[in-house]
Formats: sequence, structure tokens, C-alpha cells
Amino acid sequence: MTRPTLCPPISDADWPEALDDMRGGFATGLNVYRTMAYHPALLRAWAPLRQHIVKENALGMELLEVVILRAGYRLGSDYEWSQHVDRARKLGFPDDRIEAVRRGAEGLDLKLVEAVDALLDDHRLGSEQEAELAELVGREAVFDLIATVGFYSVLGYLLLTYETPLDDDISYYPVAPA
Repeated sequence: MTRPTLCPPISDADWPEALDDMRGGFATGLNVYRTMAYHPALLRAWAPLRQHIVKENALGMELLEVVILRAGYRLGSDYEWSQHVDRARKLGFPDDRIEAVRRGAEGLDLKLVEAVDALLDDHRLGSEQEAELAELVGREAVFDLIATVGFYSVLGYLLLTYETPLDDDISYYPVAPA
């Protein structure tokens, strides 16, 4: 028997009046933000950082997906992993590259995977690791990598705490395959 979700994604019919101006945008596009809408001030504050992390990230879309996939995997978030497997495929990632993020990336992907792991395990990048990454992708991209791991960690904590269901248009890809 499954227990009910504490804060199921808010439907259009129950959308908070305080967030009327956000209806139809990113806030109503994904269940994670429909769950976050239980706290309108947080969702509103989240919007500008989300814009930067998701749309204006110095890593670029492809490297950003590697970082997000690894963060979702490490956090054990089936929601994030599934969402970003879908996004990575839309960007042209072959399945073996997606799987490598989980089990054994190479080249720059490996450097990004190691950086995500360092942030989650050690809560920092070592100075040599940061310098190597800055040379490979640029210092602003390193800042964005750190911010992305923090951003998706918070999302992961919310998703896991509130057991947010996967969006209807996304296929389920478990973090730990059978």
C-alpha cells in the first residue's frame, strides 16, 4: 500500500492566486514546481536563479546535462534522473553516454562527474581540481557548475521529501536500474 504524497503537485484548478502571474510558464510546466508552489514566495524567488541555471549557464546545454544527470543520480532522485535522461536524449546523447555518467564517464564528462562527486562528498572542489576545470571550461562555468549542483540538490531534497510524481510526458528511468 502506497502512502499519499504529502504535497501532491498543485493542479491548475487549485493554483495559488499569489502565483497567478506565473501560470502557464515554467512554474506550471513541471510537477517539481507545482509542488514548490505550496510555498509561493520560494517559487517566486526561485525563478531568476532557475533562469540562469537552466537557460544561461556558462557550461552550455550539453555539459550542463552531464552535471545534472550526475547530481540526480547521486541524490537518488528518480524524478531528476528521468527528466534529464529525456532532456539528454533530446540533445542527442547516446544511451551509452548517459549510462557512463552513472558508471564510468571519460574525458571532460569524467571531470564533471568527479566535480559533482567532490561537491556532494567533500562540499568543495579542491584547488587543483578547480584550476583544471577552470582551464577546461572557464572560471564562470566552474561557478555555474557549483551553483547547478546546489540548485539541483535543493530540488532533489524537495522531490524526495514530497515524493513528487514524475510528469506524465516523461518516461520512468530509475536511478538504480534493475
